[in-house]
Amino acid sequence: MPTPHNPPAAVRRALRKLGADIRDARLRRRLPMAIVAERAFTSRSTLQRVEAGDTSVSIGIYAGVLHALGLLDGLSQIADISNDSVGQSLASSDLPKHAHPKRPIGSSRDG
Repeated sequence: MPTPHNPPAAVRRALRKLGADIRDARLRRRLPMAIVAERAFTSRSTLQRVEAGDTSVSIGIYAGVLHALGLLDGLSQIADISNDSVGQSLASSDLPKHAHPKRPIGSSRDG
């Protein structure tokens, strides 16, 4: 039996904000919950949970709702390397200090 997932407070805050932003986007578009839920291939009650930032709703459902609102493009940019300054810094520190050309197979150093 799986253990209950209790994400950190920062995760819960981020999902609550995402849910509120999704709700605001739906309202700005003047779309009722039933329409967005249908377009996202989910139920109205699940859409309510998304808009509340429920951590137990799968990322696939969140993505479906974003797609239904025309906002899916932003999801693919979240962990993009251009937004990952820590990852870029770590990758840069692993680069070799000097570049050496590869020798062809069978060549010797003595010539």
